[in-house]
Amino acid sequence: MSDFKIGSAEARFADLIWENEPVTSGQMAKLGAAEFQWKKTTSFTVLKRLCDRGIFKNENGTVTSLISREEFYARHSRQYVEETFGGSLPAFLAAFCSRRELSDSEIEELKNVIDGMRR
Repeated sequence: MSDFKIGSAEARFADLIWENEPVTSGQMAKLGAAEFQWKKTTSFTVLKRLCDRGIFKNENGTVTSLISREEFYARHSRQYVEETFGGSLPAFLAAFCSRRELSDSEIEELKNVIDGMRR
């Protein structure tokens, strides 16, 4: 479960699973067709990739998550910061904020997050 790099289509498909789980793999194929105009085989291929990454499991034709959406995106974010910014959260925030100003409410929210981590 260490590789949380997935493409945007895989992420959207994963969101569908989280929104509908537990769901049968057949239902997932139908959702893939409805949402992305995918063939059944494409849905099954993407599902297998997500299962191989340890995000979901497909047991007896029923798909469930091994980790929550929140946990996945937390791990994905940590992995991105580690690989791109050498693990430096301040460097990430500086880069993120360099192209747009934060609102006062966003700054206050970030301060609250930081203060909550001090405890």
